Amino acid sequence: MNRLVWKLLRRNISEAQLCGFFLACLFGMTIVLLGIQFYRDVIPVFTEGNSFLKKDYIVVTRKISTLGSLAGKSNTFSIQDIEDLRRQPFTQSIGTFTPSLFNVSAGLGMKQAGIHISTEMFFESVPDEYMDITLDRWHFDFQNHLIPIVIPRNYLNLYNFGFAQSRSLPKLSEGLMNLVQMNIRLSGNGLSEEFRGQIIGFSNRLNTILVPQAFMDWANARYAPGEKPQPSRLIVEVNNPTSPAINRYFAKKGYETEGDTLDTGKATYFLRLVTSIVISIGLIISLLAFYILMLSIFLLLQKNNEKLHNLLLIGYSTRQVGMPYFLLSTGLNLAVWLLAIECVAVLRNIYLDFLHTLLPQLPEKSLLPCLLTGFALAIIISAINIWIIRKEIMKRTSIATPK
Repeated sequence: MNRLVWKLLRRNISEAQLCGFFLACLFGMTIVLLGIQFYRDVIPVFTEGNSFLKKDYIVVTRKISTLGSLAGKSNTFSIQDIEDLRRQPFTQSIGTFTPSLFNVSAGLGMKQAGIHISTEMFFESVPDEYMDITLDRWHFDFQNHLIPIVIPRNYLNLYNFGFAQSRSLPKLSEGLMNLVQMNIRLSGNGLSEEFRGQIIGFSNRLNTILVPQAFMDWANARYAPGEKPQPSRLIVEVNNPTSPAINRYFAKKGYETEGDTLDTGKATYFLRLVTSIVISIGLIISLLAFYILMLSIFLLLQKNNEKLHNLLLIGYSTRQVGMPYFLLSTGLNLAVWLLAIECVAVLRNIYLDFLHTLLPQLPEKSLLPCLLTGFALAIIISAINIWIIRKEIMKRTSIATPK
């Protein structure tokens, strides 16, 4: 029976109008999904493997001048300095670098490679939320005296492409570094104790030798009781790294940023802004396509007004009369979704070749979030279509009902 209704109502369908809707909606959804997938794929180029929702951090130090050095001026941050920076509109949160107040010496080596190095060193710590590694192993084992350590990734690069290259020593991968044995001696307050150290990760953000904050607090209290660490560096989370207020404030206070963290933050912020604009354009095109479809269906309903009136009078329900339009709308939206995914996959293969040239170790993201987003859009648009069509047919039901 529904097939007969469909044959009766489809006579006035304009293929040109439906084709216009299909192409416009396909173009809009492809832009939206490609923008989402491109952002997920390209963000590691700017963040070097950190999370998709990476926050913007800058490491702040005081500018060291010749006159200040000769006069013995301190380069640490006071509580007032930190609170003043915290009150700035661009600041989201602030963490301090806690220095070690005790002596640290370490011997490290790997028998398989014939490497053994002994040196004086230092430790620093930052609150756990500012670390750019997974925190599963980031805790001090008091029973085994095992200290987890994170070093900057450029330290490993300096060894592999500088020291090892000049001495004809084997190069070390990040995985092999987990095999490095470290014997650490901590001394102070009349105590001297042995610990074991293990490198568990490498940081792109923090250029220092890091240990957990909980261990640092315990060690400072044990080996340097009564002394209070004065931070000489701060890590600041900012809401907009492109804000000119940051540079003005730092210049006024004589602060500097380490490395290119501020420039990287600006590039990431710009990427987010461009992606948002592209997705917004795609959504606008999709909305216009949705309007075209609804206009086409309204015209169909108007052309079939007499047929709909007669079908309702002879006993067809609203659902039976509207089912052809429901199926038409839903089928078109699902077809658009499937074809948009295919278009995204093809275009993605093109730009991934270029990205892998820039960053060979770039991790490849899954298409699943893009696929689910497109499916959700198709279902939402179809549900709105069905609701509007049903509402229009209900109007005709009230007209067709005899008084």
